[in-house]
Amino acid sequence: MKTFALLATLATGILLLYGTRDFAPWGDPASPASSHVSRVYIERAVEETHVPNLVSAILGDYRSYDTMFETVVIYCAGLAVVSVLRRNRS
Repeated sequence: MKTFALLATLATGILLLYGTRDFAPWGDPASPASSHVSRVYIERAVEETHVPNLVSAILGDYRSYDTMFETVVIYCAGLAVVSVLRRNRS
């Protein structure tokens, strides 16, 4: 069983690393995220959200559902870790 788990983990890791070949180079100013999305956020965030802080405008308004569900996932993972590591006092 441990061998199967190791092979599954290695296969998944290899597939994930293979998938990164299509990523734009790190910090590339011509990448789609830098040339389209970032510019729109920077230019329109204050007038569309009425929040003076750019980071708060992006996380709280544009990506609010994403941020909320990331928090829920982290909370559930924490509950799972606590429930697995909890000792019975009997």
